[in-house]
Amino acid sequence: MEIGIVGLPNVGKSTLFNALTKAGAASSNYPFTTIAPNVGVAMVPDKRLDALFDLFKPPKKVASYIKFVDIAGLVKGASKGEGLGNKFLANIREVDAIVQVVRVFKNPDVVHVLGEVEPIRDIEVIETELLLADIETVDKALEKNQRDLKARTKDAEEKKVRLEKIKGLLADGKPAREAGYTIDEVRDFNLLTVKPVFFVANTSEQPDEEVLGKLREYIKTRGAMLVEISAKIESEISELPDEEKAGFMKDLGEEYTGLEKMAIAGYQLLDLISFFTAGSEDEVRAWSLKRGLKAPQAAGRIHTDFEKGFIRAEVYSFADIMQHKEEKALREKGLIRSEGREYVMKDGDVCFFKFNV
Repeated sequence: MEIGIVGLPNVGKSTLFNALTKAGAASSNYPFTTIAPNVGVAMVPDKRLDALFDLFKPPKKVASYIKFVDIAGLVKGASKGEGLGNKFLANIREVDAIVQVVRVFKNPDVVHVLGEVEPIRDIEVIETELLLADIETVDKALEKNQRDLKARTKDAEEKKVRLEKIKGLLADGKPAREAGYTIDEVRDFNLLTVKPVFFVANTSEQPDEEVLGKLREYIKTRGAMLVEISAKIESEISELPDEEKAGFMKDLGEEYTGLEKMAIAGYQLLDLISFFTAGSEDEVRAWSLKRGLKAPQAAGRIHTDFEKGFIRAEVYSFADIMQHKEEKALREKGLIRSEGREYVMKDGDVCFFKFNV
């Protein structure tokens, strides 16, 4: 899962990125500290993986991961090349989803490129630029489509219908994702507003509740997700020894770290589940998978040969292994199932794949 972190300059994107990934990206009190996108990998915390590790006690525990891409700050006019416009937009096209960071904290020592701290305005500025860029992309695609229609290219008529529907939405100020097409149906169009998005409010220890309240209501009316994180506090947490983090979190009254909050939001946004491989002498591992995919595709997440030569999957639930503590007991009770090619994977499945190549 690759998520692009976007936002106006000086909203705390790079500070947040560093706290999540410990990648050491530059962050300063001036616009465009980030020019080339920074890439960092963060492990996804999962208490089920921890429990399996404690149960089986292999040498290694391997979590699934999210790749975060810290993209240069966007400014008004980016769709026309202002700031780092074209480069910024190209970087967004390469990610699976977008997390838009908006600034809620007030700090006279950290300038805001648009003056006052107004997160709703900031969201609308960025979304307008993405819409304008997509309108230009769709117009160019429709010109090409006209040539394809004359040449009677396969699928040209279907693409025309999709493009015209999307253009109508964009003209009304609505993102392409509202057209209802799957990613595969619009992949060739290279659109920005088709990507799923959630929002992060970069707060402070004592956020402006009036500003934050308005933002919460705005996001709620849109049916979107809002994650509230203080990048500054996350930076402090990331520097603590593991044994001190739990106490610090408890003092803050927080159940989840910012990374955990973003992982949960990202999984919901992309409709992902987790399955596990365990019971071997080497490791326990968590794997992410799109909800609704079947056992062979899950096997393919481990290795393409597993999918090509898929035979069967031995599957049991996380809940069952936690209750009975060992695979031998599960076998005796008939709780390990042998599933074929049509088995739809479930969140929390623990699997052993049989294959032949």
